[in-house]
Amino acid sequence: MVAPTVSSDPDVPSDTAEPRRPRPVLPLLGRCLAAGAAGVLLFLAVPPRPTWWLAPLGIAVLGLLLRATGRARAGFGYGMLAGLGYFVPLLAWTGEFVGPVAWLPLAAAEAVFVGLVGAACVATSGLPGWPLVAALLWVCGEALRSVVPFGGFPWGKLAFGQPDGLYLPLAAVGGAPLIGFAVALTGFGAAQLLHRVLVERERRPRRLAGPAVALVLPVAAGLAAIPLVGTAADAGEITVAAIQGNVPRAGLDFNAQRRAVLDNHVRRTEQLADDVRAGRMPRPDLVIWPENSSDIDPIRNSDARSVIDRAARAVGVPIVVGGVMQGPDGPTNTMILWDPDRGPVEFYTKRQLQPFGETMPYRAFFRLFSKDVDRAGRFVPGTDPTVFGVGPARVAMATCYEVAFDGVVRESVLNGSNLLVVPTNNATFGYTEMTYQQLAMDRVRAVEHGRAVVVAATSGVSAIVPPDGSISQRTGLFTPAALVERVPLRSATTISDRLGALPEWVMVFAGLAALTTALAVRRRRRTSTVGDRRARADEEEHG
Repeated sequence: MVAPTVSSDPDVPSDTAEPRRPRPVLPLLGRCLAAGAAGVLLFLAVPPRPTWWLAPLGIAVLGLLLRATGRARAGFGYGMLAGLGYFVPLLAWTGEFVGPVAWLPLAAAEAVFVGLVGAACVATSGLPGWPLVAALLWVCGEALRSVVPFGGFPWGKLAFGQPDGLYLPLAAVGGAPLIGFAVALTGFGAAQLLHRVLVERERRPRRLAGPAVALVLPVAAGLAAIPLVGTAADAGEITVAAIQGNVPRAGLDFNAQRRAVLDNHVRRTEQLADDVRAGRMPRPDLVIWPENSSDIDPIRNSDARSVIDRAARAVGVPIVVGGVMQGPDGPTNTMILWDPDRGPVEFYTKRQLQPFGETMPYRAFFRLFSKDVDRAGRFVPGTDPTVFGVGPARVAMATCYEVAFDGVVRESVLNGSNLLVVPTNNATFGYTEMTYQQLAMDRVRAVEHGRAVVVAATSGVSAIVPPDGSISQRTGLFTPAALVERVPLRSATTISDRLGALPEWVMVFAGLAALTTALAVRRRRRTSTVGDRRARADEEEHG
């Protein structure tokens, strides 16, 4: 924190009549440590911890640092440090079996976007309503890193840490971007309020009212949005079973045991069939297997086809099978609707592929740093948001990594679905927090689209998520399991579905407009000051 002093430097924004350059009262090391701590608070807000309220607190700490500097370069530095404090622990799962060669560069790349937001927040600090502007800029940063590089990496959006928080109902109104905006507005509002009270020694209610509203309004909006979270089964109900067959061992080489993985899922499905016949479990209408449950192409391989047929006949209902199929252009990650009588009848091919996993950008370049790049696949993406029809159910798919992408999930849900299924394979990431982070996204999507979500994972965590984002059932890690539950089918669309990407684009446009305005004001001040100095110099020279 700083005490403001008057400065003649025109390149310093301020919300007062005279430009000010704050004078720091914390040493540089202390400010850098505080920035890193802000990022750690953001990380600690993310599941499996229920401490969602740490996210606005982390934003508030970062906001105080940004309000205490008048230099955009310093804002970038603080943002970068906060980003590292957040993404280094958050993305540790990416290096679980390949080491820091993937983990640390990815965390640093994501931190750059937070740095850019920090610089922009400092550049706009002279505008009125700074907490609102800063929150809009945070949305801009998340939107940017959702599309670049390599198709984007939206993992770690503020919204994905809020499935247990008061902001969650806002997903039904404006999706994940609106939750992120609300969290950021709370944090930046708190920062502005504390800065005015503790640093500026401000006591006038008029000057404190704006930040106070920014602090409280997002929470009030979240509470007000609760009635908009739809849960009624307006299209009927269906009993689903999520099968978690487990893998022989965690790690990158689980695919070497692909027949064992397939056999595990067949065995666990046959066990479910036995439990149904014995009356220990209700009979499902649909069984969901995870992504990669049959990495042996069951269309080409008669043995794989035979054992899947056997499992489907045993349970007597369709199974959604996660297969790797060999196409003319390369392998595809495909979910197959497998009928007990007709075999494979419908197909959904994953559209949003994971770079450095299913694909490898700049393979030759990255091979210079690690031979593990050749473990990455050469998968071909799908193009259609196919919905499976099973009785009254219209089942949309968001395969694993896809659930992080707003537009991909929205397109599948709006293609006539009334149930959302997330088949996933997290065995590669061992016992890390990755699967819990992904489950948090599933819970946000449930509220955002008003759909029950069935999560089937090869090694866990599998779960049943009602449309209100709660968890009704879940499994542990690396254990065979089956979850069976009757879930609502909902064809109603949420406000978020109807608005689509509009709220995010409005916020991005408003944030960029504010930044452009602030930069134009700075330029005019600089030009004006230079002109005044020249005029004074001419007057002194000519007496």
